[in-house]
This record gives sequence, structure tokens and C-alpha cells, in this order.
Amino acid sequence: MSEEQSTVVVEVSDAIGGGGTTPSVSIIIPAYKIALFIGETLDSVFAQTFTGYEVIVVNDGSPDTEEFERALAPYAGRVRYFMQENLGAGAARNHGLREARGEYVAFLDGDDLWMPRYLEEQLKFIRGGGFDLVYTDALLFGDSPLAGKTYMETAPSRGPVTFLSLIRNECNVITSGVVARRQPVIEAGLFDEGLRNAQDFELWARLAKHGARLAYQRKVLLRYRYHEGSLSGGVLNRIGREWRVTKQIAETYELTPEERAAVEAMLEQQQATLELETGRLHLLDEKYVEARAAFEKAQRVLPGWKLRAALIVLRVAPRLLSKLARRRARV
Repeated sequence: MSEEQSTVVVEVSDAIGGGGTTPSVSIIIPAYKIALFIGETLDSVFAQTFTGYEVIVVNDGSPDTEEFERALAPYAGRVRYFMQENLGAGAARNHGLREARGEYVAFLDGDDLWMPRYLEEQLKFIRGGGFDLVYTDALLFGDSPLAGKTYMETAPSRGPVTFLSLIRNECNVITSGVVARRQPVIEAGLFDEGLRNAQDFELWARLAKHGARLAYQRKVLLRYRYHEGSLSGGVLNRIGREWRVTKQIAETYELTPEERAAVEAMLEQQQATLELETGRLHLLDEKYVEARAAFEKAQRVLPGWKLRAALIVLRVAPRLLSKLARRRARV
């Protein structure tokens, strides 16, 4: 990064949790369009039963900076605040990692909330098991039908956390629920700043591939604000981002035959899901020929009676299927 692009410190406080000693934990909060939520998030941090921490907030060139800094003002003297041009959440977290002084780092998005015993329970877990990274479950809240469910109900974690279980979606990490030893993250090369999205998943996979010990506990220790994507287009964008990250892993990682088979199978599944969501969008637009072609491609990998039934209805009553799709999208 050039000298002109380097990030700058706007305000740095020397106040550190735990009586001004070197912190055990560095809490890293990337900030982009979260002025409405940052106060509540910081209140959840300062309510922690464990107090040996520092709070690092990195403003990722947010367009609401003026409003955000007004919301941050009541916490002056208790946070270390930095600004950078808009480079993405991965770059903002990397900035925080480079500034961090704790043995451990805890990642928290600026609109999520920790429960009071979050740090206490997570540190007990990571130290007790000798792990390099741990994550926990969360209660979902916000503008979504999933509100009230837990993260692991919607994105389960089963069995040990390995490179293969991450690739196969058998274990799913929630970033605001991660506490990690800082040194292994540094040694792994930090977040990939070339990825504007899903860079957190790529880092967890890279850590696991390099031999780091990852684990989870099922305690619900945070509240995760769930933002619903806009109809099917939101899902399409999400799956597309995941596909690009998986493709990068396939092209750049040194994989065993078993790992390569798992990565290629996930790429095939993600591509089929992209076709499925593309078909749904075509259906909403009453583009029946295009919808049928996309559904047929998806069916080769994602067989099931619903998709077969949709293809049959597309042939005999396409307008009816389009009407049903629009009704489901509204719901």
C-alpha cells in the first residue's frame, strides 16, 4: 500500500480495560454504515464481566462518518479509533489486528451484541482446550423471519472443525462469535484484502488448512442482527460471493485428493444453487424459457420433487408458477 493510501489514526485512547495494563484481548470492530447501532454494540462490550480488553474501532471510509463519530463521542477515552479509506471489512479487521496489543483478538461487527459473560466464557473455553480459535452460538434478531432462532439452528456446526468440515458446510463460523489467539492469525497472513466479501470464511479455512485448532461451543453468548436480503437477488449475490471464494481456494490452495474432491463438489453445488436462484428471478420476470433452462441445469446437481414439479408446471401453466413465485417472494 502506498504512503497516500495508508490508514491514519484519528484518535487514540490509552485507556485499556483491566486497570491500564496490557490487555489480554483486543476487540476489533470494523465500521461501515453502523452509526445507528454502534452505541448499543459498545454498551454490550463495556458490560462484559471480563474487563482485561482494549476496544479498536476502524472506520472503513463510511459515508455516515459524521453521524458515526457523534454516536462514538460518548465513548471517547475508552476506544482506540482509526480511519481508513473504504477497503472492505477484511482490510478494516487487518488494520485492527496490526494495532492490537492483546494475546487474543475478538471480532465484533458494529451492529451485533455480546451478552455480559461472552468474553469470560470464550476465554475460559479457548484456554481450557488449548485452541487457536473458538466460536459460539448466537440468537438471531432483526428484520427477518429467522429472528428468535439461533445461528446454529440455521447454519449448524457438527463434529470437529476441520478444513473439510468448513468446505462442506458441516461447521459454520459466525465472525462476531470468534475469539482467537492473535499470533496464529498473523502467521496465517491475516484476512485476504482482495476479497471484498466472505474473506472471513476464507481465513477460517486457511487457518484450519495450516493446522490451527478450531472449536465451538453451543452456548448462546451473543445476539446477531440478521439483515434479510432483497427477495431472491440477495441470495443470488450471497451464493455468487461464496462461489468466488471457493473457486479461489480451488485455484490457490495445495489440496489433497480428498480435499480437492470436496472443494470441487462444493463448487458444483454452489453453481447449481446459482442456477436455481437465477431461474427464480427469471420466473418473477415472466421469462419462462430462461427460467426453465436455469432450473434444468440446477436439477442435474440438486434433484428433488419440488424442482421436478416446478419444471412440469413451467411446461403446462407457466403463468400460475410465476404468480406463486411472486406471492412467495412477498412473504
